[in-house]
Amino acid sequence: MPANLSPDYKAAEANFRKARDPQERLEWLREMLRVIPKHKGTDHLQGDIKSKIRQLSEELEAHKKGGTRSGPSIVTHPEGAAQLALIGPPNSGKSSLHARLTGSNAHVAPYPFTTHFPEPGMMPYQDIHFQLVDLPAISPEHPVAWIADAVQTADGCLLVVDLSDADCVDQVQALHQVLAARHVTLSEHWAPDEEAPDTETDVFRVRLPALLVDNKCDRETEPEEDLEVFRELTGLRYPALAVSAATGHGLGELGALLFRNLRIVRVYTKTPGHAVDRQRPFTLRQGQTIEHVARLVHKDLVNTLRYARVWGKSGFDGQHVGREHRVEDGDVIEIHS
Repeated sequence: MPANLSPDYKAAEANFRKARDPQERLEWLREMLRVIPKHKGTDHLQGDIKSKIRQLSEELEAHKKGGTRSGPSIVTHPEGAAQLALIGPPNSGKSSLHARLTGSNAHVAPYPFTTHFPEPGMMPYQDIHFQLVDLPAISPEHPVAWIADAVQTADGCLLVVDLSDADCVDQVQALHQVLAARHVTLSEHWAPDEEAPDTETDVFRVRLPALLVDNKCDRETEPEEDLEVFRELTGLRYPALAVSAATGHGLGELGALLFRNLRIVRVYTKTPGHAVDRQRPFTLRQGQTIEHVARLVHKDLVNTLRYARVWGKSGFDGQHVGREHRVEDGDVIEIHS
């Protein structure tokens, strides 16, 4: 029987796909269940939604309590300007890279599968931070059954590989097969306007923009040549960066690359009659508006928002703008409610 999903359901599903915050995702799941047409054609989808609601509710409750009976939480609450998952085959150097970039105390060892649960850490870039979440190595022998749940809040991923490893092509192809079996797809497209039309029918499939990170590039062969051979053999066209967790080579370029690919916009707020607060900018994406800024300042402020004044690239100094005004990186915003 066809599902014949209603416009209300499709709108809720679209919002669920876009949401990154776990609590927001849970709210949209509940809305999807509320408005979905109730007939035999949607029985299976209703069951999937209920299962996701139960699972995410348990994860959020575990996060509040600081743990569960079965171990640490596998869903990492997003922090900073964006959340990036570190994914890779065994011995690719993910944990070493994570430790170097974030200063974390992640366990690093010269043998595979030293990471068992998500390990979050914060990587500074200018006046913002990126949250990097180190995940267990992925292979057919170690498929990480919960990987789709762990990456559901991520804005993208770093696919960490060691191109000097003779088995790296087979390892990465196997990794993609494992991810596909768990409804996770990696994409070369980072900007929304680069996307092909979305024909995906699996609402719970996770699509992650991927940056290929050639770790351990402190080798005798030329990284660019190795990358070209790798691309020819795999057909993968992810944007790429050659780095070394051991020497620090290339790591200084990562923050700028993520900032650009994710189209991050920083705005600074001020209250009338006071100086601008430049210590902790709010971070948005290109195309977002004053209304989005108000929601970040306080979720209820958007309901009382009258207008804003803006200083910066998006308008002349002190210009009065409405809630639909698009902000630009570096704007100073004074909200009036």
